[in-house]
Amino acid sequence: MEQAAGCPAVGGSYPQKNAEILSSQYGINLFLAGLLLTFAWAVHAVGISKSHLLSYLITLMLIQLLWMLWYLCRSCTQRRLIRAKDTHAGARWLKCGITLFAVITLILDSFKIGYYIDFSNCLSPTEGIFPVTHAVHTILQVYFLWCHAKDVIQSFKTLERFGVIHSVFTNLLLWTNGVLTESKHQLNEHKERLITLGFGNITVVLDDHAPQCNCTTTTLCLIFSQGIYYLYPFNIEYHILASTMLYVLWKNIGRKVEHHQQNKTPFKFHGITVGMIFGLIVLTSTIAIVVVYLIQIGGSKIKSELALTMFYLHAIFVLALMCTAGIVALLIYRLEDRSLDNSKNPARKLDAELLVGTAAGSWLLSWGSILAIICAQGHPKYTWYNLPYSMLVIIEKYIQNLFIIESIHREQEKVNDDIKTLRIVTISRGSTLSLTPLYKEIYNGRATRDSSDVPCLFKGSICGRENDGAGVAKEETSQDNSLVMHSASDFSVYSRNSVTNNKRRILKNIAAFLFLCNLSLWIPPAFGCRPEYDNGLEEIVFGFEPWIIVVNLAMPFSIFYRMHSAASLFEVNCKT
Repeated sequence: MEQAAGCPAVGGSYPQKNAEILSSQYGINLFLAGLLLTFAWAVHAVGISKSHLLSYLITLMLIQLLWMLWYLCRSCTQRRLIRAKDTHAGARWLKCGITLFAVITLILDSFKIGYYIDFSNCLSPTEGIFPVTHAVHTILQVYFLWCHAKDVIQSFKTLERFGVIHSVFTNLLLWTNGVLTESKHQLNEHKERLITLGFGNITVVLDDHAPQCNCTTTTLCLIFSQGIYYLYPFNIEYHILASTMLYVLWKNIGRKVEHHQQNKTPFKFHGITVGMIFGLIVLTSTIAIVVVYLIQIGGSKIKSELALTMFYLHAIFVLALMCTAGIVALLIYRLEDRSLDNSKNPARKLDAELLVGTAAGSWLLSWGSILAIICAQGHPKYTWYNLPYSMLVIIEKYIQNLFIIESIHREQEKVNDDIKTLRIVTISRGSTLSLTPLYKEIYNGRATRDSSDVPCLFKGSICGRENDGAGVAKEETSQDNSLVMHSASDFSVYSRNSVTNNKRRILKNIAAFLFLCNLSLWIPPAFGCRPEYDNGLEEIVFGFEPWIIVVNLAMPFSIFYRMHSAASLFEVNCKT
């Protein structure tokens, strides 16, 4: 049993630290076992088939389902209790994103079920059980994350640590399985295209896992088999997002949360028109480039070279724009004097670590391409465009990571939009008098209570003053001086607020533009537009198998980086 809440902190922290270490080691071993099983299936190890891998994944999903049902039932029985929440975890936009990916994942599962039915004569029963279990797992997990992603668990902490970490690594293994399956499909298409580029010295051996029997309905089989691979990118993003949200939940177990209200930061389209327009132009042009690339690549040597040249030129232009936007944003930050928020925040810490960690995948591929260009003896014309492209990929991620990490660590500035106050002005005895207090003062209940000034005006009456001439002159002089001081002060505050609003508007437009650019750069590798495969120069320098291994290991991180950056930039836009 857990120690009571009233016990000393030192006595309770030691077993909980052990529980954290034990649960993390359990999860790592769970993941390594599944990873080796996945690798054994991928290399056609003797005695290891796909049914063994799927059986292992089904078992893990069933265990997670049991734990989630237990947690949900226990939460229902304790729903009247006040629970601690991490307001930074499980943002609504993140939940909406994972729901969208989950819906497409359910479509993928339905395609797999249809594929199994058409090939049921020669497929293992596990290939039919797996998509059904996965669909149930997806529905319950999304519901669980919507309801409990913000929870800070304070009871049954040891048990919950094992349950949550089991869920984290189950999703990571499902992500690995999806990445491997999709990569094998891409690799087969890549091998078939290499010959058209003139690399005939590379041995083309297809790694085919197709069922060894005829389909009962040919048209449906073709739709299912082709559609599955176009839906895998969304399934991959779903599982990596789920694992990150569950990891934050695991880190929050037993944490003492400071009880302060987080400022709500809804997304608004107002003020980001320029960034959205330029971003949508980039997004539209990228989709067009991807469509043309997939049509042209592999058709002939000339068409393939033109497709690669077109891709590189477009990417160079987009990356250069992104670098410029990032530099402008960082310069604006340097001109501001705002402190950083250094409070403990697992979600924010994980975001920063994922940005730098996953960027390493792109950096690895870029440095490999740069080295290949330098060392290669022959250089087809289109390969020279790869040099500025690779260099810009490295520089752009440097700048973007710095911008995002600094943005999510900056304290949110409270800008008063009511500085622009209206005043009712009248001309009385040749002097201009301010007849109403500042809106700010009225709102805070600190309006002037001078019976000879404001109250009469709010009542709509005319205040006659029964003062003698000397008293009137003295009062007018005092009011004139007060007016000048108020006007100077208001003008100063208004000027500062105007400059701040202009900076905010520029930063919001930059964040919106980079958000759409990252979505644009996620699309090509996610849907098969991968010049790292089709360029061919790297395979000659490093060898076909070594380079393909590097690409298959690094590409998933590169794809995830773009989606994670887009999510982080969306948050930056809301906070700015």
